[in-house]
Amino acid sequence: MAEAAKAIPQVRAESWLTDEMLARFESRAATYDRENRFFDQDFDELRSSGYLKLPLPSEFGGAGLTLARVCRQQRRLAYHAPATALGVNMHIYWVGVAADLWRRGDTSLEWMLRDAAAGEIFAAGHAERGNDIPVLLSTATAERVEGGYCFTGRKQFGSLTPVWTRFGLHGMDASDPEHPKIVHAFLQRDSAGYLIKETWDVVGMRATRSDDTILEAAFVPDRYVARVVPAGAAGIDPFVLSVFAWALMGFGNVYYGLARRALDKTIAAAKSKQSVALSRSLAYHPEVQHAIADMVIELESIGPHLDRIAEDWSNGVDHGAEWPAKIFSAKYHAVEGSWRIVDQGLDVAGGGGIFRSAGYERLLRDARLGRIHPANAFLTHEVVAKTALGISLDEQPRWG
Repeated sequence: MAEAAKAIPQVRAESWLTDEMLARFESRAATYDRENRFFDQDFDELRSSGYLKLPLPSEFGGAGLTLARVCRQQRRLAYHAPATALGVNMHIYWVGVAADLWRRGDTSLEWMLRDAAAGEIFAAGHAERGNDIPVLLSTATAERVEGGYCFTGRKQFGSLTPVWTRFGLHGMDASDPEHPKIVHAFLQRDSAGYLIKETWDVVGMRATRSDDTILEAAFVPDRYVARVVPAGAAGIDPFVLSVFAWALMGFGNVYYGLARRALDKTIAAAKSKQSVALSRSLAYHPEVQHAIADMVIELESIGPHLDRIAEDWSNGVDHGAEWPAKIFSAKYHAVEGSWRIVDQGLDVAGGGGIFRSAGYERLLRDARLGRIHPANAFLTHEVVAKTALGISLDEQPRWG
């Protein structure tokens, strides 16, 4: 399977994410946010540099990076342009899922690797109103028809709306009410039966342009159907588990990179601010030192947690049924801790931090969205607790 891809040009490691690129991304971030505009220039640079092919195996012209190595690049990018990092995470995680399965001998998604090598852009359509267990359940329907499935429903938060060419989605096939199934598939951009609603006018991460996609019997042929699995936790097969690993670890590292930037800005602000009560800068105020110490301590615990889980995944450590709880926990720890760091940093920055020109209020708004990404706090606590207690995630009634 590798020989057919040998002629594809290889990604040059030194060009992935240069300091010059990062400086340009940082210089554009405030404008994208203010204008609620997609990060088009950043995206073009990242695509040209080969960044979008980081997880793509070298046999297909990519860099062949593991989840752990991709996460380290993503936190670098997020330090300078969080919304850009979050947006490209949606494409990168699909390529990473296909790459991991391929390396393990599962070639069912080799077409995704070839499409990614050819420049196709993958996006994710999992969020739905009324569904607090994304990926495992769905309020969208998937109806079996000749040659494929027709999907009907509304998908929220579809990052990369302006540029995606392959829209990853899922829906419920309830044709057998006793054995409902979740169908995971990829809609082509030139397909009929869907429309995009420009709904993305939100608190933060505005440059991702995560508009809604309305499916109206949108047809996906069998060749673009990735999996048909049982609904609920029984459907957590290697494909679904890989989606959790790549997506959530990516989220965690994006917000970790953002928090590290917030800490650095807070330290700089403390060193430059003066007070009539002090003969030196606010860096010598005991409560400012206390606050910065809290921020550092919080940040010091996030990085190693993310690294350990990503390394375990990349090295094939067998955590069995505990994998979802471990992945959810790492993401939860990262986004909750990052929010506390950014929020506390605003206390230190003081009134000056609320002005857009200072750049801090954008970090605050962006950081708040991390806690909304799946799995949110409610679902994380449910999964972690039930796993620890030995309670099946599919047990009914769900509570009580």
